[in-house]
Amino acid sequence: MKKRLAVAFTGPSNSGKTTLILKVARKLIHEHNLQVAIIKNDPKDKAQFDVPGKDSYKFSDTGAEVIVTSPTRTTYFSQRHKELDELIALFGEFDVLLVEGLKNLPLPRISIFRSSIDTDYFPYMNALAIDESIDTKNYVIPNGIDLLDLNNPDQVIEWILTNAKVMQ
Repeated sequence: MKKRLAVAFTGPSNSGKTTLILKVARKLIHEHNLQVAIIKNDPKDKAQFDVPGKDSYKFSDTGAEVIVTSPTRTTYFSQRHKELDELIALFGEFDVLLVEGLKNLPLPRISIFRSSIDTDYFPYMNALAIDESIDTKNYVIPNGIDLLDLNNPDQVIEWILTNAKVMQ
């Protein structure tokens, strides 16, 4: 039986979310031998997933739901918004789901900041991952928010394995 743990990462642009998720995912896969799934939110709808002129682009450009399968991967192009449970169903089996963004999801959340903390994030976070560019004495960190070292992916993984939500 898979663990099916889920956790979310949030923070402003260029705070290091993607870098931290990549480090955590690689360690979970290669050192902990876990299956990892990742969901990335694209709030400005600017991500590009295919090359114009290729068949998969042409199929997706029709507005259809498209699955491209090969011996080594399956890619799913959807023209519709999916809720978290629908996305999780697409993954099938996984041990740990890492979600970037989507701060309204009911998941334990690690907020990531460099240089300064946006205190508007406090109600949405369970842990705060920062580096030495932030002096915590300049902030009133609410009780119950764990402090993590942004540059210590092992510490972040330990927090995830202890605090992530178990998904059905």
